Amino acid sequence: MKIVLKNLTKVFTNKKTQSEVRAVDNLDIEIPDGKLVGLLGPSGCGKSTTLFMISGLQVPTSGQIFFGDAEVTHLAAEKRGIGLVFQNYALYPHMTVLKNITFPLTNQKVSKKMANDRALAVAKLVQIDNLLDRKPAELSGGQQQRVAIARALVKNPNVLLLDEPLSNLDARLRLQTREEIKRIQRETGVTTIFVTHDQEEAMSISDFIVVMKEGVVQQVDEPQRVYDDPVNLFVAKFLGTPPINIFSGEIKNHKVYIGNEAIMDTEFADQEIYVGIRPEGFIVSDKGVFSCNVQQLEVMGRDISIVAKNEQCEKPTLRAIVDVDTKIPATGVVKFNLKPSKVFLFNRQTEIRLGKEDLFIKEKQSEETNDEVDKTSTEE
Repeated sequence: MKIVLKNLTKVFTNKKTQSEVRAVDNLDIEIPDGKLVGLLGPSGCGKSTTLFMISGLQVPTSGQIFFGDAEVTHLAAEKRGIGLVFQNYALYPHMTVLKNITFPLTNQKVSKKMANDRALAVAKLVQIDNLLDRKPAELSGGQQQRVAIARALVKNPNVLLLDEPLSNLDARLRLQTREEIKRIQRETGVTTIFVTHDQEEAMSISDFIVVMKEGVVQQVDEPQRVYDDPVNLFVAKFLGTPPINIFSGEIKNHKVYIGNEAIMDTEFADQEIYVGIRPEGFIVSDKGVFSCNVQQLEVMGRDISIVAKNEQCEKPTLRAIVDVDTKIPATGVVKFNLKPSKVFLFNRQTEIRLGKEDLFIKEKQSEETNDEVDKTSTEE
């Protein structure tokens, strides 16, 4: 089931101060049929609010929601054909796993035999068919998560919605369960929207990610393309572990400077900029163009993490990831050459990546056009 969100907006009003908060602001995206899409961003960016509007649990202030060709903006949640998995799983503690899974079908007046048959089928799919007689308290966090997913799938939903589904699990279970979610999604083919603030989770299992900030979409694309081609400083900083290194820099005479060092040539005009360098973008070289003071070396199996210092760096230290066979002094100055594909230049005022300004101009023009259409429709 394809999902289309058109200029979707949600405004909350503080009853005490009467001030308004735009939790979601003119969201305009299309989620392809049968794909797993991650809504990604920091706490308070509007991703869960977006999910709840898609589910029907919250009503948009304005905009439209389409499932396929049918508009469902004001359709009741129970009529949308969605399966929803909450952060806390919301299992019934007094019911067995089997009864938890069949509960939605019981409400739909499905016969007991058919309900049990469908429950067994989805239990096998999520690999909990040996736990059907247990109660939630007897299950691990990962097993409870699978019960919640099975209960959402048993209705054969058009859309599966997952709200921070892994946040209550430990690191090892999160890794295992996210792989299971991807497997289940592929086997069922159900369009799935996955909300998370963890960029590693979103990048590892999503077909596409939607990066959000303060209710506004920043970038939509395949995870690796967003990482390799961020449109602005926020996206570049939000994706990546270790995070991108950010330096104050400037362009003079078509050369990019960090401090007094010219690190690369550029086609862009003279201006003050931020320079972002991914940790894997450094190459140790005696004749390198960029200098840092080594603070510490951390050997991580096949890689070495160089913790170093440069006065122009946004943080007290920067990190460079190099091959474990690289010869590096334990202290003192180390010089680097840089991989051009791992270096990004951002306008100091707008924080938009140089060369990407046209994208934001087009989006702004599109928003103004939509505002005019809405105004005309209201006047008519």
